[in-house]
Amino acid sequence: QASTRKEYMGGIPASRITQFVLGNRKADFPVQVSLIAIEKCQVRHNALESARITANRAMEKKVGVVNYRLTIRVYPHNVLRENKQATGAGADRVSQGMRSSWGKIVSVAARVQPNQILMTVETTKQNIEQAKDALRKAGMKLPTPCKINIDENN
Repeated sequence: QASTRKEYMGGIPASRITQFVLGNRKADFPVQVSLIAIEKCQVRHNALESARITANRAMEKKVGVVNYRLTIRVYPHNVLRENKQATGAGADRVSQGMRSSWGKIVSVAARVQPNQILMTVETTKQNIEQAKDALRKAGMKLPTPCKINIDENN
């Protein structure tokens, strides 16, 4: 279990993800296309932001802003640390090794479980193929293999 009490940590980097819902927020769409993780992993905030930009740009160009809603379904809560090791001449005199090895905060990530939904595109029936293609491109930016699921909520 990760230590997530942020009030005890000094200087957590802000998440790069600027928006979690894009496109047409007001309309109701009959089709939901989801990007689902196959393996468990940690997805860094900059990978999520890259996937979001890719999917949004693909949908915006192909179907227009009013014909879809893109939602990011995970949030990077997990703080990643790195215990830097000294290298080079005299490193053994300077380095502490694994003593006090808690490490410095370097990034934040979302913990993803198998079969967890990462992002969802809601759209019309005519735009299912474009949504699948946009999510396929977004999945390339993520560190886990992904599958695409289509739900039609008529």
